[in-house]
Amino acid sequence: LAPDHRTYNLLHTSLRCLGERAAATLKTRWRALHRITLSPTHIGTITQAALVLTHHEHHGRY
Repeated sequence: LAPDHRTYNLLHTSLRCLGERAAATLKTRWRALHRITLSPTHIGTITQAALVLTHHEHHGRY
């Protein structure tokens, strides 16, 4: 592959790993995220609430 493509692939993989790790962390902590397929219309609201609560839990503020 050309150097540009290799750089793109490296950056894309790095970002994807961050997203997957974040999703795994949230799913480990919040059981409601395991059943997200039951309510796909609420995924944004449920995930947002989980992020706020996780942030509050770790940092003690919003």
